This record gives sequence, structure tokens and C-alpha cells, in this order.
Amino acid sequence: MKSSKLEITNKKGYKLQAHLELPANQKPNNYVIFAHCFTCNSSFNAVRNVSRSLTNHGFGVVRFDFTGLGQSEGEFAESHFSANVDDLIAVNEYLAENLQAPTLLVGHSLGGAAVLVAASKLKNIKAVATIGAPASVSHVKHLFSHQIDDIESKGNVEVNIGGRPFAIDEEFVKDFDKTNLPEIVKSLRKPLLIMHAPFDKTVGIENAHELYHNAIHPKSFVSLDDADHLLSKSVDSEYVGDIIGTWVQRYIKPQENEMLGTNGEQLVAHLNLKEDNFTTNIQTKKHSFIADEPGSIGGDDFGPGPYDFLSAGLAACSAMTVKLYAERKEWELEEVYVYVTHSKKHSDDLMIDVEKSGKIDHLSKKLKFIGNLDDTQRKKLKEIASKCPVHRTLQSEVIIETEEI
Repeated sequence: MKSSKLEITNKKGYKLQAHLELPANQKPNNYVIFAHCFTCNSSFNAVRNVSRSLTNHGFGVVRFDFTGLGQSEGEFAESHFSANVDDLIAVNEYLAENLQAPTLLVGHSLGGAAVLVAASKLKNIKAVATIGAPASVSHVKHLFSHQIDDIESKGNVEVNIGGRPFAIDEEFVKDFDKTNLPEIVKSLRKPLLIMHAPFDKTVGIENAHELYHNAIHPKSFVSLDDADHLLSKSVDSEYVGDIIGTWVQRYIKPQENEMLGTNGEQLVAHLNLKEDNFTTNIQTKKHSFIADEPGSIGGDDFGPGPYDFLSAGLAACSAMTVKLYAERKEWELEEVYVYVTHSKKHSDDLMIDVEKSGKIDHLSKKLKFIGNLDDTQRKKLKEIASKCPVHRTLQSEVIIETEEI
């Protein structure tokens, strides 16, 4: 995933801090705008994880800070709901003028309400997905309801939301009552995906029910089970991104995927050290996937590790070779399981003769055959699995030439 910063000016002249994230091939099929939750910002972990997952589905993702939040200009009091919608429209216009008009809007919490309103105003938006969105924009007022009287009498007050102080005014409060979200959803007439956790303590599941009830088909609902409102666990935010990326393919036709140039080689790996920690995008001529390191050694665990891919190559090649042999022999082989583990073992433990004793790379390969096979056939298939091309490559002398280009 490649990320770059954008500076987008809204209609009030404020500069909005935004990040554009691209898939590994840097050629997105479509663009999506992500609207973060109330008082959050575009660097929130859940926002980053959902964005990363969407880039894996070929999307270019713009995540940005609303007015007065994160690195965007303006005061928080100016970041009322209508202003959030205006910011979304400003980002939409920027993309349409400079890159490509987005086709998908994704919003989290109050950002979900904002994308519903924005989508009703933007013809280029083909589908909408919400995450933990309220059915009423005024729902957010409960966060500072005990201070509303002070706001009306004093004009400007400082409220504490989520442990952080924010200055708000009367206009900020009254703006939440201007939008009839159920009516907007009823007339939206665009594919809508509603994602919500049944035990969300911040925005109750009844909000998802009301939105779904008012929406017109095509509409979908996906339960987020035990996720919390902020999608604090990475597994939840990654799941959200993957589901959205899969769901929207039915409604937004992907363009032909132009791959990142491999300079005549079989594949290319790209790692942006500033943005992605260890997360590395890998691309062949037609396919892309991600490698990462586990959290135990400082990675984000967004994909298999390098040695996992090494083991995967051996396992896949073994299974395919066995299949071809069994089919040629017309044996009744139905399924093949290949279990592979890479480790470092001492030559003495392996009882092998080497010039200098010490730890060496060790691959354990275990096979499981399903089908009506006798012992002779099973023994032969085991032998054939050890003759697959990758197995033989790993056991032969391999020369790797490295050069800088």
C-alpha cells in the first residue's frame, strides 16, 4: 500500500489534511472516501486498517480529517454535522477534478450518517457502507447533554468527549437537529451496507434496525458480533474492510487492473518504510498479496511472513504435483492436505553429517490423502510429493544474483 498526503480546501477556505492510499499496483480500480467517527481523525487505527483492507481490493482510499480535527484547519465548534457533509463533498470534488470521481463512501459512527447524506447529493457515488452509524444525527448530543443548558446560556463552553476537551457553541448543537436521516435513507436508492455490533454500547443496535428498515433494496446488514463501537481490535477493523471490499464488487464494476511494473521479472515487492512498518505488497502480473511480520517481533500481522510464503510454495507445489500424478494414474484421490513448518534445527539433532555443525533450515512436510487408495498408492504419492519442482529447487544448489537498479 502506498500512501501520500493531500491538501484539500473546503468551501470555507480551510485546508483539510488527507491521505491517499493506493493498492500495490498504484492503479486503483475505483476510489473511496472514508469518513471517520465523531471526534476521531484519519490516523485512528481502525480507519487505517479498514483503508488498508480496501486497497487490497483494488481501491484508492482517501481518509481525511474533518474541520477542526487532527491536522485539518478550523475549530472543532465549526465541525458540526452539516460542515462534515460539506467536507465530504469538498473531498469528492477534489478527487473528481484531480484523479477520478469516487464511487464508494464509507463512514464510521457519525461519519456513517455523514456519508449517507453526502451520497444523496452526489451522483457519482454508486454505493455506501456504514459502520456503527446512528439512525438520528442528534443521537450524538447525548455525549454532552448534561451541558446543553450551559451552552444555551453561555454561548461557548468546553465539553469533555471521550476524555478529551472540545469547545462547542450553540450552532454546533442545533445543527444536529436539522437532518432527518431515516427520510434521506428511504430516498437514497443506492446499494447500502449497514455494519453494526449487536452489543455496541455507544450507538445501540436499534439504530441499524431503523436504518435498514427505511432503506430500499439493494440493502445488506452484517453483524460485527462482539466488536466495540470504535473497532478497537484490529481483527474487527480488518474484517470490516474485507467485507466492504467484497460486498461492493456486486455494485461497482472493477476496471482492468494495471499492475505495478515488474521490470521484466516474475514479481515485485514494495515496502514503504515510513507508512507500512513491515507490511510489504507483492505483485505478480495478475495477482497481488501482502507479506508482514507477526506482532511478536514488531509487525502488524496483516499477512503471512516471508517464510510462510516459502512454506506455501512448497505446500502448493506438492499438492498440485500429487494431483497431476493421481489423475494420470486414474487413482481415486479426492483431496490432498500438505502441512509444512519451517524452523531452525541443529545438525546434531537431525543426525546429519555436515562440514560444520550448527543450526540449519529445516522444513517439515506432512501429507494427508483422502480417497480410496491402498498402501502402495499412498507410498507412491508420498514419493511423488517429494519430486515436485519446488521441493527439488529447495534441495538443490540455488544461486541468487542481486543487483541494484
